[in-house]
Amino acid sequence: MRLAMLLSQHWAAQRGHLSVWVPVCIGAGVVWYFALGAEPSVRALGGGVAVFVFCGVIGLRYRTIRPLFWAIALVLLGVGLATIRANAVAAPQLNFRYYGPIEGSILHLDRSQSGATRMTLSDVRLKWMEPDRTPRLVRVSAHGDIYPTVPQIGMRVMMTGHLSPPSGPVEPGGYDFQRAAWFAGLGAVGYTRTPVLQAGAPAHVPIMPRLRQSIQRSVLEIMPAQTAGFAATILTGDRSVINAEVMALLRATNLAHLLAISGLHMGLLTGFVFTCLRVGAAFFPSMAMRYPVKKIAAVCAIGAGAAYLAMSGAAVATERAFIMVAVMFVAVILDRRAVTLRSVALAATCILVFEPEEVVGPGFQMSFAATTALVAAFSAIRGIGMEYPKWARAAFGVFFSSLIAGLATAPFGAAHFNQISHYGLIANLLAVPVMGMIVMPGAVIAACLAPIGLASFGLFIMDIGLRWILFVAQMVGSWDGAVGHVVSPEPYVLGLITIGGLILAARRGVGRFMGTPILVLAFYLWSQTDRPAILIADSGAVFGVMTVDGRSVTKERGDGFAVQSWLENDGDAAAQSEAFLRGGWSVDERIFTTQIADEKLLLASGKTALGRIQGCDGADILITNQSDDIERPCIVYDIGVLRNVGAVAITPDGAIITARDVTGARLWNGGAMPYFHQ
Repeated sequence: MRLAMLLSQHWAAQRGHLSVWVPVCIGAGVVWYFALGAEPSVRALGGGVAVFVFCGVIGLRYRTIRPLFWAIALVLLGVGLATIRANAVAAPQLNFRYYGPIEGSILHLDRSQSGATRMTLSDVRLKWMEPDRTPRLVRVSAHGDIYPTVPQIGMRVMMTGHLSPPSGPVEPGGYDFQRAAWFAGLGAVGYTRTPVLQAGAPAHVPIMPRLRQSIQRSVLEIMPAQTAGFAATILTGDRSVINAEVMALLRATNLAHLLAISGLHMGLLTGFVFTCLRVGAAFFPSMAMRYPVKKIAAVCAIGAGAAYLAMSGAAVATERAFIMVAVMFVAVILDRRAVTLRSVALAATCILVFEPEEVVGPGFQMSFAATTALVAAFSAIRGIGMEYPKWARAAFGVFFSSLIAGLATAPFGAAHFNQISHYGLIANLLAVPVMGMIVMPGAVIAACLAPIGLASFGLFIMDIGLRWILFVAQMVGSWDGAVGHVVSPEPYVLGLITIGGLILAARRGVGRFMGTPILVLAFYLWSQTDRPAILIADSGAVFGVMTVDGRSVTKERGDGFAVQSWLENDGDAAAQSEAFLRGGWSVDERIFTTQIADEKLLLASGKTALGRIQGCDGADILITNQSDDIERPCIVYDIGVLRNVGAVAITPDGAIITARDVTGARLWNGGAMPYFHQ
């Protein structure tokens, strides 16, 4: 009885705040699904449904323990949502390397890391492949001169190129592009070095992609090259037109969030529309007295936000931002408090129901980390400092919001991108006010004047603000020690950081400070992260050995994406060429050897190098990028084995871990079939 009384008192103290934990429980279920070693069987799903119903009924019957059982039910709901989504998006995937003609309609245009034009094609045709086996979407990077055709969305094009299945993690536990491609419906990726030719009449293009392309083209024509790409990205959400150097500079100074159409942009846009309508109505007293101008302005602001969402391509951060501002303005219409953690929870729940896979992405994590921290922090200081002038409160608000958002997103940004901007707070204090007072108002003015051909006036205003932001980025980015590099943590570290932060932000009473030791533990475990002693690429053509000077790799160039990812995950800013020099490797015979624990590893790159090896030449493990059918007295990872198991890591004590050991047999790596195909 005493325990029941204590639980009842505890839940009563948290009343009104328990709804914040709904998306947390659902998200935990989604993460559980992705951590499974195999797809859940039909029997396991049936058992999960039974437990879900049982927990729901028990929660309805016994009020004292209701939150606990409903939390279990929500976790199981998350597993179910992720399972349904993973099976619902099933689409044909290429399972071999293809070279030949490629034909399709351009659905999306962007740029690869190397700056090449990258086309996502739909309605694809490949030679010798039946339509039901052909991937629905393929992504092709056009290297070199793609004349005579300038690709445009909706255009039917053809080319000769290379395609391959989406690749798995570059190391066990690393970023899984196969999984991301599965949920995006992407069945193959590749490149072409031949001209891209128009293959027929352009397909019908929906109004929003056409509008987005038209706006982008106009901005690039009117604005100076220095700021045109920045402005086009802010207006349309398409980063393909922004200079790679500018992008790197913004990331190094923690200003890259200004490119993502998220809460800042959506809030500034809708707030500007709302304010203009309310102030404008004040010039017409009779109308202002007769009609609920505030509520009408709120409805118009929601409409402006919806248009911005549709035009920008509806990324996760933009969806979250729109739901947030919609909830806020609906609260204004209903004369309720506008911004609460419940509105943040509602936005997160909506995204998790329809796109549960986003919970493991940096966009979702950083967006909700910043929003949750800001709402909680400003709620904690509400009413403080009201005796100070408005300008002082506004200045403090900019400083405080930049500080809180930066602290909240820093762990997630560091975990995903392996770098920390040491002077990001200074850069944001100098840049964010300009974004709010000059850039976004200029964007709204440009949109309003565009129908009468005067958009250039608004774009001129945007150009002034963007020049200042780029100046700040260049100045701060040039300071010594502007960027620090950190090692990638184990996955559970981010989980602990999330739980600790949520307890601090959402729990009531002194119990919220329980989040502090959890955060301390998480950062301690992060500092103790051990990186693999040896990493082997799934191509079999390169491996990297950890030395006292950092990781040394066996190739000066080639397999660049895998090698650069290894170095970044090590927290190492070195280029591949520098990492190659660390080992003093001889490349004459294309045979490389190294030792780990009591085992000798030998890498043979190329058919000629493999042919020179007798047996295993005393090695315990042989790695090669060739197919090897010879019986050898050692463990052999040839190209066939590596394509099945993926990248390989060897720990300092000699334990061997493969990417497939970590990912398991899942839908996205060909280890399982969708339920409706079984």
